[in-house]
Amino acid sequence: MDHVDRILAQWNNERPDLDVGPMGTFGRLKRLTDHLATELVRVYEAHGLTAAGFDVLATLRRSGAPYTLSPSALIESTMVTSGTMTNRLCRLEAAALITRQTDPKDGRGQAVALTPLGFELIDRVVTEHVANQHRLIAGLPPELRAHLDDGLRAWLAAVEAE
Repeated sequence: MDHVDRILAQWNNERPDLDVGPMGTFGRLKRLTDHLATELVRVYEAHGLTAAGFDVLATLRRSGAPYTLSPSALIESTMVTSGTMTNRLCRLEAAALITRQTDPKDGRGQAVALTPLGFELIDRVVTEHVANQHRLIAGLPPELRAHLDDGLRAWLAAVEAE
């Protein structure tokens, strides 16, 4: 019996008329998300990054050579507002991890590119990030992981379709 089971038992005792089963799912997801986020942030912070900075650098890196995207493509990929993206880009540019230049395909737009320093940093951090993710998921048996991925994929698709 975990912490969430105790909460559910209390609700079942106090409100037997309610089906509080979903509360268990949400409670466990919330607690797990909090624990995992803390562990993931440790890797970013060890390299002077925030989760937001890591997200931008990783998006540029996984986009492939020449590791350049428009600000609107970054916004779409990371799902943040333009003001939030501008703030992220200013910080990364000040740290010499990205450059912003006129888009060669469209002289009216901008292109955001990884600098050599940014490329080296994100390659190092993403390697540690993936190793950390493997460590964090190691407690979940592989056969359950496949079912969890399938279930979460279906649930996410249903929620995003609404």
